[in-house]
Amino acid sequence: MSTRSMSLAPDIYGYLLKHAVREAPVLERLRAVTAGMPGAEMQISPEQGQFMALLVRLTGARRCIELGTYTGYSSLAMAMALPPEGRLIACDVSSEWTQVARQFWREAGMAERIELKLQPALVTLDELLAAGEQTFDFAFVDADKPNYIAYYEKLLRLVRRGGLICVDNTLFVAGMDIAHSDSAIARALRRFNEHVHHDERVDLSMVPIGEGVTLLRIR
Repeated sequence: MSTRSMSLAPDIYGYLLKHAVREAPVLERLRAVTAGMPGAEMQISPEQGQFMALLVRLTGARRCIELGTYTGYSSLAMAMALPPEGRLIACDVSSEWTQVARQFWREAGMAERIELKLQPALVTLDELLAAGEQTFDFAFVDADKPNYIAYYEKLLRLVRRGGLICVDNTLFVAGMDIAHSDSAIARALRRFNEHVHHDERVDLSMVPIGEGVTLLRIR
């Protein structure tokens, strides 16, 4: 079963999975289905999903938003961590991939907590801003990398003070480190990392989990 995690020796990573990951059976099945699909390298690792669920609980989140849903593992992990009245907006452009997500959301009993927006995430963010939405507690960004800075700037207006923005792939993409790659995606991620490094509007920590997750707490 494919997964994403940075440069841990296989035996150490196996130890981590055995002794630290509590993956719900529905999430394990979703990960297995995704492993055989095109783009499976976009699937977050189970330890990252568990970490994000913990962050949702720690922040007391009631409203979450996700940019980049793929087959729904991250959105399902977060939705399962929300209280019964919690809600999550999932943004993606692929009806094919999110059809898998919908199936597993229903299987987990989480479909009522997740609203899928099938359109470019920037459009959804602009719609939320136009509607005066400023009440999100937690945001996860794992969509197209060239738009990361644009996503971030809009989320700064949508996530409450003390809320958290969680940004994926800030160290690696599909196993390739961004520090040494000259791909357009790597350059876009480096620009994002530079953009937030000294941004006094947020507290920042880059965490070496999965393929690198940057946490940004709104001051």
